[in-house]
Parts: sequence; structure tokens; C-alpha cells
Amino acid sequence: MTDSTDLADLDATAQAALIASGEVSASELVDAAIARVDTVNPELNAVIHRLDDRARDRAKQPLTGPFAGVPMVVKDLDGELAGAPLHLGNKLLKEIGHVAKENSYQFDKFEQAGFVIIAKTNTPEFGLQITTEPHAYGATRNPWNPNHSTGGSSGGSAAAVASGMTAVGHAGDGGGSIRVPSSECGLVGLKPSRGRVSVGPQDGEVWNGLVARHVVTRTVRDSAAVLDAIAGPMPGDPYTAPLPLRPFLTEVGADVAPLRIGLRTAAPGGICEVDPECVAAAEAVARTLESLGHTVEIAAPDALDDGELIGAFLGVVAANTLGLVEDLARIAGRPVTEADVEPGTWALAEAGRAVSALEYMQVISTAHAWTRRMLSWWHGGFDLLLTPMLAALPPELGVLNPVDGDPAMATILQTPYAIFAAGFNVSGQPAISLPLAMSESGLPIGVQLVGAANREDLLLRVAAQLEVTMPWSSRRPPIFAG
Repeated sequence: MTDSTDLADLDATAQAALIASGEVSASELVDAAIARVDTVNPELNAVIHRLDDRARDRAKQPLTGPFAGVPMVVKDLDGELAGAPLHLGNKLLKEIGHVAKENSYQFDKFEQAGFVIIAKTNTPEFGLQITTEPHAYGATRNPWNPNHSTGGSSGGSAAAVASGMTAVGHAGDGGGSIRVPSSECGLVGLKPSRGRVSVGPQDGEVWNGLVARHVVTRTVRDSAAVLDAIAGPMPGDPYTAPLPLRPFLTEVGADVAPLRIGLRTAAPGGICEVDPECVAAAEAVARTLESLGHTVEIAAPDALDDGELIGAFLGVVAANTLGLVEDLARIAGRPVTEADVEPGTWALAEAGRAVSALEYMQVISTAHAWTRRMLSWWHGGFDLLLTPMLAALPPELGVLNPVDGDPAMATILQTPYAIFAAGFNVSGQPAISLPLAMSESGLPIGVQLVGAANREDLLLRVAAQLEVTMPWSSRRPPIFAG
């Protein structure tokens, strides 16, 4: 058997090839991943629910699919795994010991692809924070520097993948929650198009279509291959993305015709300053793209500076947070009080309670109108938009979700970490964060590429170009299982 520390360096595609060749068994691969969790999780608090017995039992079964026998982790949010804890970062659900009753379609597809789920990862309460510091489970620490955040809401999965526990971690993105943790932990994070991956059968849409689900990975090919495995319409989906012309994996390494790419480094609406290192990272990528034959211009959709975006986004999130609190009351069998949730959650729910039915209809209408303005830019001759992923470097823990203090201030402090991300949840476009730079202090810096509606294919082609030209595969954080 290949040593466990060697396996930590392999992406999921390479691990699957080892199993297919007979060099290792699924049980050996799963045991090695569990051992790596034992090694680094005490330092990181990325994994909160161990599923060792379930994983070992599954690894002994005949497994098929492109990732047969490959271990992965899933976050404790954005999907259900029958019989496993489902606490959503909430202390009341933790006290109750809430357990999922059925699989989500996405988790079914993970297992149909052959993945073995070994654990569930930490997440902020209800996915509402851009950092993974739930009061119920404590902070997940960044393997590049444990004093810093991993981002949220998929920060537990991102820390697990970046530290080598597994090569793939399930993730979801309602305002940057795939892309922000990928940026802060040095990973590939593709947010698919709206409707590309089903959120059923528990939901038809989440946050009125803002939420998309996928994974975080270390390689572009893993991101593409997993999307092939989990994408596609399912019964009852209210809308779906058009089927791709060919598998997404075939886009990795495919020729790319010269593209017209817009570059935007100023924060939308001028709402905050952008760290010079984040600007420099995006500008360096722009120069690389030009060297590859693409045209890069200082240009971006005017809609990014439309002040209606933030109001529409927050209106949707607030109203849906109220719905989450009501769902919590139904599960608990009693009214939920302020003591049952974090201060930021309660404040958002109260804001949602103040939204009338008419106002909510107007919020949705505003979001749709803004999306039409946004997408018109891509129809005007541009292929991609290039931006920094974050306006600031990963923050220190305790800043964005303190136990005490004004929750409104915490929301304001999160702005630099979502400002380049959230608009593309509203528009439903695919966007990817790539780990293309490192700060002087040794923290990863992600750069974002945004495609036209349903153009994951083009994003993956260009991402693969950059992976070869500006490689990140040799980088490892100080806390790494290998």
C-alpha cells in the first residue's frame, strides 16, 4: 500500500486510478484518510461528526463509478445524509441530537459516483456567516495559519481538503460560501450555475435560488469530474441549467480560443477598499492571460455598482433566515427564543419578520431586473470577468463572529469577504476561485473568474490553462497530513 502521507498529496482522480489499478483497496484508502483526520483535525477543528464505522462498512462493499472507493467529507449543511447528525451549526439542534432522515439528491450522486463519506465538517450557524466560527462547535482554524479564518460557510470542508484529510469536500455557496473558503485555504472552488446541481428532494430552491452546491478541491480536473457526477435535473426541480454539450472533464486541457476578458479590481459600489495584495494578484493573472493570447481590458458590468444589489441580497437572506428559525421551531417542537440561536441569526430573522409580502415580492423583482442588467454585459462581447476573490486577506479568528458585541457590526465587517462574490449568486452565473497567489504573510489569495450564464465549460478551460501556467499543486500549508 502507498503510505498514508503520500496519499494525502494525491487528488481524487489519482486516488481513483490507484484503486482501479489494484494498487490500493478502498478500505486502505479510507483507513488512511481516517488516520489523517486523527493527525490534523485536533489542530483545525474541521471535522465535527466522525462517520468511521459507516465509511469502513461502505468501503468493504462493491463500489462503482468514477471515484469508486475515494474518501470525501461533507459539510453539516447544504444537504442531508440519512442517519447522520444534521446540526447546521446550531446549538439547539446539537442538544436535540437532530439526525437526517433521507439523503439529498446530491449526496446520493456522490455515493453513486463511488465516493465514501468519512465525516461531516464544521459550518457557521445556518451558513449565515462568511467565517466558520459557530458558537455550537467553535472555530475551524486555517491550516496556513491557525490564528486565521478558513472562510465560510464551507470552511470546515476547505480546511479538511487543504490540510490533506481528503481530496474533495462538499460545499455550498449562497454568497461566496464555496469561493471564499477556497480563496482563504488555497483551493479550487467552482460555484456552478443556478439549477446545475439539484438541491432536492428537501428543497426546490434555497434562498430563492441564491444557493448553488458543489465541492472544493485541489485540482481543476477534480472539480470538473465531480460536477459531471452530480449535475443534472432531478424530479421536482423548479428550474434546471441546460445540459452541457459534452462532459465538463473534457474541457480540462481543451484548446481555448482567444477570449475578451474584463478586469475589475475596485470593490462593487466602492463599498470598501481592496487590499493591494488582492489587487496585485488579479493584475498578475491578467498579465498571464494576455501572455496566453487573450485580450484583457479594464471593464466590468455597470450593474456591479448598482446600490440595489445589496438591498435585494440582504432582503432575500433576512426573509429566508426567518424561515430557518421557524423550521428550527418545528423540529424542536416549541417556539424558538433568542437564546436558541446566535445573535447574528436572531438579528437577521427579526429583519426578515419586518418584511411584508409585498416588499418581498418587490425584492425578488429587483433581483431579477438586476440580473438582466448584469448578464447583458456578457452579451455585449465579453467572455469572462476577472476580479479579486476577496477585498481583504483572511481575517483573524474572533473578528467576524464574536460571541459578544453588536451583530450588525459583524455583518458590516464581513463586507470585504463577500463583496466580489454575492452578486453572482443573485445572477446565478458560474464563478470560480483559483489559488493563484500567496500573500507576503503566507496566506493564500484567490482570484475569481466569472462566466456568462451556464458557461462552466469556458471557466474550466481557462482555469486549466492557469493551473498549468501558474501552478499551485506543490504548495502545502504548515498544517498538512502529508
